[in-house]
Order: sequence, then C-alpha cells, then structure tokens
Amino acid sequence: MKILSFAVPCYNSEAYMRKCIDSLLPGGEDVEIIIVDDGSSDGTAAIADEYEAKYPGICRAIHQENAGHGGAVNTGITNARGMYFKVVDSDDWLDTDSYKIVLNRLKQFREDRKRVDMFICNYVYEHVEDGTSHTIGYHKVLPEEKIFGWDEARHFRMDQNLLMHSVIYRTRVLRESGLKLPKHTFYVDNLFVYIPLPYVKTLYYLDVDLYRYFIGRNDQSVNERVMISRIDQQIYVNKLMIDAYCLPQDVSNKHLARYMLSYLAMICCVTSIMLLISGTPENLEKRRELWQYFKKKYPSMYWRVRLGGRGIVSNPPGKISYGIVVRCYRMAQKIYKFN
Repeated sequence: MKILSFAVPCYNSEAYMRKCIDSLLPGGEDVEIIIVDDGSSDGTAAIADEYEAKYPGICRAIHQENAGHGGAVNTGITNARGMYFKVVDSDDWLDTDSYKIVLNRLKQFREDRKRVDMFICNYVYEHVEDGTSHTIGYHKVLPEEKIFGWDEARHFRMDQNLLMHSVIYRTRVLRESGLKLPKHTFYVDNLFVYIPLPYVKTLYYLDVDLYRYFIGRNDQSVNERVMISRIDQQIYVNKLMIDAYCLPQDVSNKHLARYMLSYLAMICCVTSIMLLISGTPENLEKRRELWQYFKKKYPSMYWRVRLGGRGIVSNPPGKISYGIVVRCYRMAQKIYKFN
C-alpha cells in the first residue's frame, strides 16, 4: 500500500499545474499523485497524461466530465490507494524539505502500527501581488510531535482554523465519514475539514511549513469580488454545515464540539459579511434568510452561535452596525491577509 495519496484537482490548469505536481514527485514510490482532469478545455489533459507516462506507478491521470472542485476531490477519495490522503490544489505546491520530513513520519506510523487519523502541518499564504508570505501555525494550540486526542487541543485563534491546506487524513476516516462533496460548487473545502471531524480520534501536529497556498489570481475563489459573485454557493455550503450536526449534542467530545461550533460561526461570519459588503437589497434579504434558516433548523445551536462573539459580528442588531462590522472585517483582512 502507498503511504500517501495526493489528489490534484485540475481545471484548465496548464499554466501552473507542473509546479504543483513537480513538488509532489520527491515522494517517489511511497506516494501516488492522482491528477484529476475535471473536464478541462486547454492542455491540462495532455499534461496529466504526460506525467502518467513518465512516472508510471506514481502519477495517475483521471479524466472526467466537469464536476467542480468537490467532484474532483470525490474522485480522488474514491480512487486513493494510500493509507493517508491529501488534496493539493493545482496552483499550490509543497515545500520539499518539509514534505520529506512529513512522509518519513507517516512511514514510521505505519511501521510502528500507530493510528493517526489526522496529521496537521502549518501552511503559508504566498501573496503574489506584493511578494510577501504569511505562515499559519498551530504550535501554541496543539501538542507537538505526539499522538493526541481532542481533549489536548487548546483554543484556536480566529486565523487558526484547520483548513484543507493544513490537514492530511487517514483515508479510511474520510470513507467512514461518508463524505461526499457537492458537485459544481465552490467553497466545499469547508465541508472537507468539518464533516469528517467526529470520526477523527487521534491527531498529530508537526511544526513545519508544508503547504504553500497561492494568493493573487483575479479569478481565485477567495477573491472578494469572486466570492460575492458566487455568494449563493457560499450560502449553500454554509447551510450544509448547519444541517450536518446539531452541536454540541451530536458530537460526544466537548472539546471537538466547541471547535466545530467556533468554525461554523466563522463560516456564518464570512457569509454574512460578504452579503453585507455587497449591500444589495437582495443580498441583505439572503442574509436574513440564512439566519432564519439556522434558527428554524437548530434553535439551540443558533443561539449558541448568535450570542457568541463571531455570531454578534455575523448578524449584528440594527443597520447602523453594518458599517462597523465591515470596517472590522477590513482591519482583520489587513492583519491576517487571508484573501
């Protein structure tokens, strides 16, 4: 069995996918790189086939009709043959030195028969517009270089949520969770790091800067203008997260339930602020409807989020507070440089 399966969703990625795939090749025969050509119309398919031919047994090209990012990740999970699974978007890459350390640690877990359901590393925002970078780490939140449970995790700061960039799952955990991401939908990475969490019993954190997250393309999904244009998809994902669990009742570990509630509140906050920034009557009504949906679905969870710090920011009382919320968001945007 391979140690680690990578899924690389590719849609018209010919301009940058080589850098991504090349950064994964140092794993050699211990890894498989599943290049999912998601109905591309440029040279992506040919590049995927080229890598499969050049690196047989390591690279696999899978061609499918366009299903969106979630559909491509689903294909990766279905076809993965590795003990562990990670998604690397085609415009991102891994740091070589950190990658080798991580892979050796995963190999050691297998040799020692130690179960680790989620392996966590730091990730780095690479800002193309000004040539700067910003690292998100967990060294003050998670125990380092030991297998631990949710009870040992401390409080996550606003910028320290576990994202797709920071996690490697045990493949069996993803399958046991029944995770199936919606097709033709952006922002499904939030579901990827939320739905399977109750199935994660053991974690391991290594303080290395593994994942390099490219920020700066005008058409990137986290671009504010793009997010507003796709706000219905953000709302859809937000509702799927609300539907998934009634917290804390549905999650037995109180520390995990607290984290998941905080993460859900953060997504509600992001959705609400994008709707506020848009400012159109239609989007302000969508914001009201989202919170009413939440309240009707799970009233107790709604009030936990609504009365928490992020909930107050997400859904402030009175129109006079809208401008204050947006200004606070702008300040956080400058500090954390998340898009």
